[in-house]
Amino acid sequence: MDTAGYAQEIVGELQRSAVQLDAGGAELFAELLQRSGQIFVAGAGRSGLMGRAFAMRLMHAGRAAYVVGETVTPGIEAGDVLVLGSGSGETKGLIAMAEKAKATGAAVALVTIAPESTLGRLADYTVQLPGATKEASGERATIQPMASLFEQTLLVFYDAVILRLMEWTGQTTTQMFGKHANLE
Repeated sequence: MDTAGYAQEIVGELQRSAVQLDAGGAELFAELLQRSGQIFVAGAGRSGLMGRAFAMRLMHAGRAAYVVGETVTPGIEAGDVLVLGSGSGETKGLIAMAEKAKATGAAVALVTIAPESTLGRLADYTVQLPGATKEASGERATIQPMASLFEQTLLVFYDAVILRLMEWTGQTTTQMFGKHANLE
């Protein structure tokens, strides 16, 4: 298969993943973000990169959104939400973050392949996405390496949540662009 063929197969995998999304869970997740105070986003590796992109769009939508671990990130409080993206749900650093967030009275929302995981048991809200974790073995649902399908589906899911929030708040792309960085 050539490069264009691989790209087409990846898009097909994403289409199959999007069809499997739990509409009810996705709506609950979006509703949580709509009514929450500050939104804190975290993930490890590529899942963390998808979270950073999500935090950026939340900021463009006028939300107080932060990436955990940045020097300008304030403390989390009751009424806030910690959004975690973790395929396995077993990332030690994210587990520690979830425990600290819950201790402050903040909500924990998890987007994962494994809702039965440690993070799944800690989370107040869980959205399950299809995909394979990087540790997956045996028959594969994807041609892609490691957790690529999960990470891509995570970004698509996060972007869909942004569209839902825009709909609820009546925001347009033009309004959001006004919050885009303009110092360059």
